[in-house]
Amino acid sequence: MVRRDGALIQRMYHFTRLPNGLRLATAELPHMASVSMGIWSAVGSRCERAGETGISHFLEHMLFKGTRRRSAAQISQEIEGIGGYINACTSEESTCYHARAHASQAARLMDVLADIYLNPVFDRREITRERHVIKEEIAMTLDQPSHHVLELSDETLWPDQPLGRSIAGNERSLNRTRRSELAGFHTRHYVSGSTVVVAAGDIRHRDLIDLAKRLARHIPAGSRSSWFPAVNGQVRPQIKLFTREIEQTQLALGIRTCSRHDPRRFALRLANVILGENMSSRLFQSIREEHGLAYSIYSTPNFYHDTGSLTIAAGLDTAHTQKSLKLTLDELRRLREKPPAADELRRARDYLIGQLELSLESTESQMNWVGEQLLGFDQVIPPDEIKARLNEIRPGDIRRVARDFFQPERLCLSLVSPLKSNRGLRKLLEL
Repeated sequence: MVRRDGALIQRMYHFTRLPNGLRLATAELPHMASVSMGIWSAVGSRCERAGETGISHFLEHMLFKGTRRRSAAQISQEIEGIGGYINACTSEESTCYHARAHASQAARLMDVLADIYLNPVFDRREITRERHVIKEEIAMTLDQPSHHVLELSDETLWPDQPLGRSIAGNERSLNRTRRSELAGFHTRHYVSGSTVVVAAGDIRHRDLIDLAKRLARHIPAGSRSSWFPAVNGQVRPQIKLFTREIEQTQLALGIRTCSRHDPRRFALRLANVILGENMSSRLFQSIREEHGLAYSIYSTPNFYHDTGSLTIAAGLDTAHTQKSLKLTLDELRRLREKPPAADELRRARDYLIGQLELSLESTESQMNWVGEQLLGFDQVIPPDEIKARLNEIRPGDIRRVARDFFQPERLCLSLVSPLKSNRGLRKLLEL
């Protein structure tokens, strides 16, 4: 059994920055049978210029559609043929190409991932086909009101800027995207200074350095991708209603908060647990358990380089929309006016620390942790340091962040609903 004391955790993580700016990191977990590997690029939807909406995500799809050495089928067959798994994901600030297999197959994982990262062919027929695939992906999201309302919430929080646009783009932007634009975006952004290679599992750091030599040798030199900063001109609560004939009203109350670099984020994470992250939370207990107004109600924080949000989402009977919103705002007001009891804060802290520990049990989760830390902070912050910061938070700190962020000029209400008008809702938002 491996003891997870602080010194051991510190020794798990290794980091090397090569002369060309390429970063390599390893979470050494010799007790695991697998290895998870990811090549991360510091480019996402926030890096897209006017007319490029959705291109980061489109490019992610196209990297699986063939290289100079492998067809699209061979890419998946080579990993799945050894019992492995390969996939990718695009977010606002990053794109990750990742794979997992038995640790003895680490060299193959690196070879395939490096090949798709460096050598996509951008076949025109595949581009046409994948354009239709992504349109279906977008349609699937819009067909699910609980997902649609979250996209609407981002659009309301950050209007007319990349951070508020759909990561997948839209039909118009997809139709505009041509092969030359995909290739040009790849050339500009998939460069050494924007790239992080992470391995987690039964692998030594020096072995990762050896495996990454080909990638390091062939990746174009370049500096980290730039992104468009968040712009905020909001001075009063905002409401966006998308009228649609559905059974329920889907509601999302977005609250503009702080960046991942802001020290208040630790208190805000705990405030979120108290508000709506689990079944013990105030919102769940009030709106579902006490009043029976919703089946699903939760809150979740998001932190970006220069801004952030806390979103409260619920699916409820349309007739109960105003009452549910009022109860939600009552909880925000309550936390703003009175700090939580020490015991409630302790439970929230224990929950958050427990979730952090559970989230790092697999090689894939460790790979994600290290990649996100390096792209977000340019270092790997040990979990013990996160725990220590959470343990420093006192009840008064929770009230302070509630006072900082739970203000009318930070609130954005989005609804996908049969409602024809938002009359009566705006006044409720004047906390």
